Amino acid sequence: MSAESEMTAGVIPATAAAGEESLTPPPPSSVRAPTPWYCHAIVIGSLSIIIGVLWDISWHRSIGRDTFWTPAHLAIHFGGIVGGVVSGALIIIHTFFRTPQSDASSLRIGPLRAPTGAWVCLFGNLAMLTSAPFDDWWHNAYGLDVKIISPPHMVLALGMFSVVFGGLLLLARDWNNRESDNGRGSPWLMVLGGGILLAMASTVLIEVSWPNEYRRSEFLKVSAATYPFYLLGIARATRWRWAGTAIGMIYMLLVAGMTWTLPLFEAQPLLAPIYNPVDYFVPLPFPLLLVVPGFVIDLIRWSMEKRTGFHWDLALAAAAAVGFTLSFYWTQFHFGEFLISDKAHNWFFAADRHWGYQERNTQWRQVFWGKQVTNIFAYPAIFLYAFGACVFSLLAGHWLGRVRR
Repeated sequence: MSAESEMTAGVIPATAAAGEESLTPPPPSSVRAPTPWYCHAIVIGSLSIIIGVLWDISWHRSIGRDTFWTPAHLAIHFGGIVGGVVSGALIIIHTFFRTPQSDASSLRIGPLRAPTGAWVCLFGNLAMLTSAPFDDWWHNAYGLDVKIISPPHMVLALGMFSVVFGGLLLLARDWNNRESDNGRGSPWLMVLGGGILLAMASTVLIEVSWPNEYRRSEFLKVSAATYPFYLLGIARATRWRWAGTAIGMIYMLLVAGMTWTLPLFEAQPLLAPIYNPVDYFVPLPFPLLLVVPGFVIDLIRWSMEKRTGFHWDLALAAAAAVGFTLSFYWTQFHFGEFLISDKAHNWFFAADRHWGYQERNTQWRQVFWGKQVTNIFAYPAIFLYAFGACVFSLLAGHWLGRVRR
């Protein structure tokens, strides 16, 4: 073969191939498609809801209930309206602008189609709108209470949870569909949604979760039955190693941020009796240290992640339940003692600022209430509650990790 032939057969084709390769777009798996607009919108709406909830509780405990049209109420219902607008837009898009891809990723109800999360958001929006006149009538009929747990508040809580959880389903749908399309991208939106849901759950349980109750069996039971769902189930759905830690940290930053911010603004009680004449917006107590059990659960989950099967899932649930219960009990046992002492009377922990205008300034603020749990192993029911929550959270996390509609 001549030198010219060798050059034609070797060098020129190689150069051409290199040129062709440089013009060829990268494979789809290496390109990250932009996150859909509705994912960002639903996260903004969810943040508005949780900020409004924490602000509204502070409004009740600092001023009282003066009118429905408070900024806090408007923030809550703005988040619900965002959920309604997002779900309505998705229903219109998937019903009247159908494509084979949209049909494969949507759920049909009657003549309409939309992703599952959109239907859940729509239900939540309707529940929130229903709760507004119900709550106004309740207060006019039975008094201007500052209770969190009441029938209209529970309807509102159901609606808010539905909006935020529906948003999480939309995020999970996008996250899961990216696995086979253009790469998954970042799990942070799902983690942020999990942190918001965790903050909402802790707010509903605040009436049994004051620092003075951190050593009560009732507090430990409701906590064990609730928090593992977010720290284990949602974390498993993201399949990110430190998701549980991040969810716990986001919850703490949301609640602590309001704890630091609210007292900066003036407020004055307008309803009697006034036992504690505050002149600022009263925040909720410093958040639970859920980042610690979140970290422990992440370590356990990651060490057993590659093992599959029913028996391994049960083993993971049992290990996570023990890890959560022991780490949560230990941290809150000692942290509660710190929060009810004078050492926590500063701007960071704000232990002297979370008492409302109807709470007397007596010695009961600095003691533990009820019977203390000094030996966690003497209360096996707490471990059983945590185990049940972990089993449910693994089932829910497995389902959430497979949502594609």
